[in-house]
Amino acid sequence: MAAKTDATAGEKLPELSTFPLDLETAATLGAEAKGVELATIVTDGLTGLPVSVPIALKRGEHPAVESVQRHLEEYRLFPKRKAGTAQAQTFDAFCALVNRHRTEHSAIFADAAWQKPSLTAVIDYHHAEENGGQADFCQHRIRYDFPLSEEWQAWIGQNGQAMSQQDFAWFLEDRVAELSAPTDVEKTQLEHQFQTTVATPAQVVELSRGLTVAVASSVKAHTTLQTGEGSIQFDETHNDGAGQKLKVPGIFILDIAPFFMGDKIRVPVRLRYRVREGKVMWFYQIYRPDLAITEHVRHTLFDARENTGLPTYEGKPEGER
Repeated sequence: MAAKTDATAGEKLPELSTFPLDLETAATLGAEAKGVELATIVTDGLTGLPVSVPIALKRGEHPAVESVQRHLEEYRLFPKRKAGTAQAQTFDAFCALVNRHRTEHSAIFADAAWQKPSLTAVIDYHHAEENGGQADFCQHRIRYDFPLSEEWQAWIGQNGQAMSQQDFAWFLEDRVAELSAPTDVEKTQLEHQFQTTVATPAQVVELSRGLTVAVASSVKAHTTLQTGEGSIQFDETHNDGAGQKLKVPGIFILDIAPFFMGDKIRVPVRLRYRVREGKVMWFYQIYRPDLAITEHVRHTLFDARENTGLPTYEGKPEGER
């Protein structure tokens, strides 16, 4: 084979075939080459990935395949997707934000837990298509925590908690405005259902004042009458054998708004006491507080569906505990 001539230098160059080239030599030459080459990996057909992904082929003594994403992120002008949770302070604001960001796949969830009810809209929710639909990130959310009233939180905070005689007396005196006299229907139904007496606000106040007087007393005896009315005999520490008898009703009525600026509801409250080491410990139990909360949350969830046109569910979305 004839030799080639370099037109610039006028020198004759040997044919490449005169230099034996095997795979080991090619690998060595490749390793000695330096620089970075952009390449593309075709991902068409793989779920959740773009059609192609750019990569960097790094050549040299330590060749490697690297992602170019971190380099490109430095020049990003806006996020690649929406993420985070917006906290709405009113229901109207919740609906307005949902309508601003919603997609055809967005959904609203209602957590009706009576201690802390809430609404959560997941804007980037999983697609509702046949065979399950395409998954989404569920990272863009709008939340509305129902604003519980200060009065409701105070009663819930002490619900089922044992209190000393003095603490319970003070608690009742501070919250007497939230008590209500039972109606004739309530009195009949509750006394029949719980087999105990229902107190009026005046009786509860009298009870609290009687407890204040008996703070330094020990319990001499306590019984439960057939009427369901509790009876506690106090023995004054400064009086030999002299004491007083207090009648303890089994139920009283709360007339209270669970939600800030909301409508009031009537809730029965069971009154209980236990004797520990000669002292009386008091506690109360609100009867089915979840009923009023759940009803309100369901009504609000219906309004959310009407105002946004989105599907609604009772429960929590993925990722929430």
